[in-house]
Amino acid sequence: MNSLEQLKLVTKVVADTGDFQLIREFSPLDSTTNPSLILKAVQQEKYEPLLEQAIAENEKSGLHVGQGLVDNVIDSLLVLFGCEILKIVPGRVSTEVAANLSFDTAATIAKARKIIGMYEKKGIPRERILIKIASTWEGIQASKVLEKEGIHTNLTLLFSLAQAVACAEAGSTLISPFVGRILDWYKVKAGHDFKGAEDPGVQSVTMIYNYYKKFGYKTEVMGASFRNVGEIIELAGCDLLTISPNLLAELAKSSTPVIRKLSPESAAHENIQRIDVSEKNFRWLLNCDQMATEKLSDGIRLFDADTTKLAKMIEAELLEK
Repeated sequence: MNSLEQLKLVTKVVADTGDFQLIREFSPLDSTTNPSLILKAVQQEKYEPLLEQAIAENEKSGLHVGQGLVDNVIDSLLVLFGCEILKIVPGRVSTEVAANLSFDTAATIAKARKIIGMYEKKGIPRERILIKIASTWEGIQASKVLEKEGIHTNLTLLFSLAQAVACAEAGSTLISPFVGRILDWYKVKAGHDFKGAEDPGVQSVTMIYNYYKKFGYKTEVMGASFRNVGEIIELAGCDLLTISPNLLAELAKSSTPVIRKLSPESAAHENIQRIDVSEKNFRWLLNCDQMATEKLSDGIRLFDADTTKLAKMIEAELLEK
């Protein structure tokens, strides 16, 4: 078996792309998207019909540019991509709430309900959708409310144990700790690269996984944002790993043995202390973690910038009509 086939024996493999035509090649269980991936995909000629369909679905709403029409088209576009992906994967698709809502619990809840309603109108049950929300305190509280309504959430832009524990205690379905972005930060800080088990991103996800399994949390851990296949192989055994098409291809061509590194059994023997994630302590712990604070902020700004680019593209299309 190649490395990808070996990995699938111990970890659920998820495709990290909005380019659903690439997904078929690797037979992942689930797929994840984000504003950056959707922006990249929709700029390709083969996906222009989806943008046209999203615009057509909202043309008779009575709204105009500047009155919420563009936001509605973006929501339609995200759902259309999700529906196409769900024709390919047997499991779930993650659809992201706008990054500019990251510090607004009520608005995040409202947007999540809207997205789920749009999927359900297209015949997609909510069990197949994960609403992606940034792992701010406000986002985590939104997740807590949504999960009680049967709306499953994927807490993203996660860089610290404090964020992970707060998500688990909120009952979030899944978290996406960002391996590669953690590595990026430490490479700059240290002035050198890290490999294998010494990779700070790998260490972060390993710590979170072991904490969850040690204390019996049901929230799934899905490592994300990989820079190389070495990081992926070091996290074999993690509940899920969401992997870009180029790294999936590299794994499929590789014969490197994949040995399970993470397991509930090994986590049970770890010497781990519980941490308090009340709001006050959560904010303090996050504040004390320079890397997590900076990368969370950077990630929110990046996703918002790409959403803004997408909005301008859609606005230009609308004004041409």
